[in-house]
Amino acid sequence: MLVYPTEPQEAMPQTSVVFSSILGPNCNRQVQPGMGERGGGASSGSKDLIFQDGRLTSGSLEALMEHLVPTVDYYPDRTYIFTFLLSSRVFMPPHDLLARVGQICLEQRQQLEAGPEKAKLKSFSTKIVQLLKEWTEAFPYDFQDEKVMAELKAIAHRVTQCDEENGTVKKAIAQMIQSLLLSLAARSQLQELREKLRSPVVDKGPVLKAKPPAAQKDILGVCSDPLVLAQQLTHIELERVNSIRPEDLMQIISHMDSLDNHRCRGDMTKTFSLEAYDNWFNCLSMLVATEVCRVVKKKHRTRMLEFFIDVARECFNIGNFNSMMAIISGMNLSPVARLKKTWSKVKTAKFDVLEHHMDPSSNFCNYRTALQGATQRSQTANSSREKIVIPVFNLFVKDIYFLHKIHTNHLPNGHINFKKFWEISRQIHEFMTWTQVECPFEKDKKIQSYVLTAPIYSEEALFIASFESEGPENHMEKDSWKALRTTLLNRA
Repeated sequence: MLVYPTEPQEAMPQTSVVFSSILGPNCNRQVQPGMGERGGGASSGSKDLIFQDGRLTSGSLEALMEHLVPTVDYYPDRTYIFTFLLSSRVFMPPHDLLARVGQICLEQRQQLEAGPEKAKLKSFSTKIVQLLKEWTEAFPYDFQDEKVMAELKAIAHRVTQCDEENGTVKKAIAQMIQSLLLSLAARSQLQELREKLRSPVVDKGPVLKAKPPAAQKDILGVCSDPLVLAQQLTHIELERVNSIRPEDLMQIISHMDSLDNHRCRGDMTKTFSLEAYDNWFNCLSMLVATEVCRVVKKKHRTRMLEFFIDVARECFNIGNFNSMMAIISGMNLSPVARLKKTWSKVKTAKFDVLEHHMDPSSNFCNYRTALQGATQRSQTANSSREKIVIPVFNLFVKDIYFLHKIHTNHLPNGHINFKKFWEISRQIHEFMTWTQVECPFEKDKKIQSYVLTAPIYSEEALFIASFESEGPENHMEKDSWKALRTTLLNRA
């Protein structure tokens, strides 16, 4: 059963860099000086917000949007800003939300201009700019959409109308937009680079003889130290996972809802970083299988298996669970797992321990215990090496989606179940904290180049190499081998 934290803001671990402005030192539900809580009379929608023990648990969408917008004497809690901006895209696209924020701002501005508090107009405008700044810093890629950018500029133009004296609001907006454009440019350049590297080199092998000459270079010829390879895999992991944004993870929820409802929703190009990271996992698994299956001599295959077992163990010790799982998955692929004569020579005690950690029973209970230990180590770390936590990404995504599916978006009274989104936000924020860790290991271009560019066998080539190493042992394998040979010969 899901247990929600008593105070979701306090459950949020602190982070740095990207989310410091949203979830930094002021994320303890304390209102900033001069920025009081939105009172019951501050908005017509505030009556539609439900609090339990001082914690917002539900509300209508309109009331939640109004709760996002500052007033003269109120500024929203930073954790609420992050959580609502993240979760709102389940209900509406960012350009619609920003348009509604703009409308609320305009209505409040008109009230101030017509009332006795006109002198506070500049203070109100400053808070609006701060909200926009926090939005552009936490979710800059919302503004890749021309509609969102146009709405941002429209709101910015309206709030600068009260800034005729010294131009401080205009300067803040100019700096905000400049930083936003730099973020978008960096994202575009990174995506173009990764698009070029998107497809791995697949070696389909010769028609039947899949094995290379014995002298061909393999991973052991490039790196024979399991710890060094584990460190380089961690380097690659952190580089790739760093490109994932919180809105990418929420896009999964929106996409799955669309599939459930047999309709298309949202721009699925936003999940490119997720697909690229998932593709890396699959490539690493296939690389492990290729390195094992293409070895000619059984003694060398045994050494190769033991080497990857040691690499996986070092990944576990580092906290790189994703690479560890990919390596284990590669060794458990059928072409590798069926090499019984080779496995009989392997000292499997260490492999058994690894498989115990990744035992899927009880919802991967052993892995989750190890992940919790790594998380606690990271939170109290004195060095960057101890801060590394790279979860098994597929399991993390499944957890987020399962959390989304078992808890309804809306309560019987029509309110949004915001308690659910507090927890989704907490888990995504924790993941994003892990992605911000700077890799402490020195980059080895030679090793990384091999790992990222070495040809990997297709599934057919893996089976050919496997059967050529150790012939079929039962009727099922004999039938598979015969069918495979026939298929390849006919294709040739």
